[in-house]
Amino acid sequence: MVYAVVRAGGRQEKVEVGTIVVLDRQKAKIGETLELPAVLLVDGDAVTTDAAKLAKVTVTAEVLGEERGPKIVIQKFKNKTGYKKRQGHRQDLTRVKVTGIK
Repeated sequence: MVYAVVRAGGRQEKVEVGTIVVLDRQKAKIGETLELPAVLLVDGDAVTTDAAKLAKVTVTAEVLGEERGPKIVIQKFKNKTGYKKRQGHRQDLTRVKVTGIK
C-alpha cells in the first residue's frame, strides 16, 4: 500500500493512486497534469519524511474540472444602532485525480 501526504493550497491531503481530491483553485486547465509536492510518503512499512528524499518523489494529478464550494454567509449586527451587514462567499475549487506516485 503506497500513499502520500501532499501540500495543496495551505492544506495537506492524504492521497493514493486513483484518489479524487478537491483542492483550492489551481492554475491549470481541464485535462492538464499537476505535480503536487509530497510532505510524507508511506510505502508499505517504510515511512519517508526526509526532505532530500521527498524532493525526488513526484505526485502527479490530472485536472478533472473546476467548481465552487458551498455558500458561506457572513453577517454583522450591532444592537440598537441600526447597523447590519450581510455578505456571501463561495470558494473557487479544482477537482483533481491522482494518477501516479513515483
